Amino acid sequence: MRQQETILKNAFAAALAVADPKKIVPEYLAKIFPAGSEPQGRCLVVGAGKASASMATALESHANNYWPNVILGGVVLTRYGHHSPTGHIQIIEAGHPVPDQAGMDGAKEIYRLVSELSQGDILIALISGGGSSLLTLPQVGISIEDMRKTTEALLRSGAPIEEMNVVRKHLSAIQGGNLARLAIARGARVEALLISDVTGDAPADIASGPCAPDYSSYQDALNILNKYHLGSDSIPTSVLSHLQRGIAGEVPETLKEADLQNTAVSNHVIATAYKSLEAAAEYVRTQGYEPVILGDTITGEAQDVGIEQAALARQHLLATNAKPIALISGGECTVTIPDGIKCRGGRCSEYLLSLFAASSDIPNICALAADTDGIDGSEKNAGAWFTPEILQAANKQCLIPLRYLDRHDCHGFFAQLGALVETGPTLTNVNDFRIILLDK
Repeated sequence: MRQQETILKNAFAAALAVADPKKIVPEYLAKIFPAGSEPQGRCLVVGAGKASASMATALESHANNYWPNVILGGVVLTRYGHHSPTGHIQIIEAGHPVPDQAGMDGAKEIYRLVSELSQGDILIALISGGGSSLLTLPQVGISIEDMRKTTEALLRSGAPIEEMNVVRKHLSAIQGGNLARLAIARGARVEALLISDVTGDAPADIASGPCAPDYSSYQDALNILNKYHLGSDSIPTSVLSHLQRGIAGEVPETLKEADLQNTAVSNHVIATAYKSLEAAAEYVRTQGYEPVILGDTITGEAQDVGIEQAALARQHLLATNAKPIALISGGECTVTIPDGIKCRGGRCSEYLLSLFAASSDIPNICALAADTDGIDGSEKNAGAWFTPEILQAANKQCLIPLRYLDRHDCHGFFAQLGALVETGPTLTNVNDFRIILLDK
């Protein structure tokens, strides 16, 4: 099954290639600023996310070639280890998924630069997944430690990223459209380029939408905390008080559609999970597999999704189609960690081990699951993979998948079998990638 291992890894590589900022950023800049309407004068570039530094590198390269009259500068925040070389745009590395002081200092600098824009200036925002925690600038009265505690509580609760972001944008001076609000108050034009890592690809959800109108309210944010039983024992008083003041109308809401009348604000989603799934499907078709894209919005507990997809694989094997099948999916699962458990791994390896355990009766099944940013949860691998040879090796070593699932140590299981996907930071981020190969 060495051939299947190669196909799994090449399919993942195809998914990554179509979301490469070096390719897609110049393509979209040429559409936004066609020949004859290139930026003139001051162009401030800001951004945040795991892909934002590589987006900045691509933008600088394009500007050097096509924008001879632009004055370029700015600040972009990215995760530690995700730096990319730039000449005019400062890259600041900061904490993710829990925010730190470096991120807050960088966000303050972005806020300062945007507040100094003038009529006719252009603001280009480079936004990707991970920006919600990196672009942390709390509202007055909320400290960075309060934001850190709130983020940690939400992460442990198992809340999906969309709900986490509803809370975080209502605590932020930048997110929830506040960055665009600041820029248009200065008379600037705003062009935001977004690489989506969220289901649905809504600009308001990507990195908590710093330049997008927001659909949620302070009441929604408080309802989410209540839904996961996050009260004063786990959420700082300053956070709860701020949300209550927002509900009472004592502090402004996030940016709304009505606030953008007669303004120059555009959000461009330039890469999505679905485009990556399509690229992988095109590749496996060349290898003799019939691709079935299950969708890019699959969410839920990672272990539950693994069990569900094992059942789905059985259904496809019973079908009359004689061709080998590739089940391809994206989305973002969650892993709820009980108190006292120190997990090793992330949602991709957790899903994969659950699928592994639930499909031991399926002959010739192979699978891979990996985060497109190159980091799956707590460790440095992107995810993991398996073929029938890995199943045989696990049996030979007497490794029992359910014991590792109970401990949330999926990294430990696959590490012992040499079945980790290790790419290092990919400098892009279009959510999770999953593929199951079924040879009849």
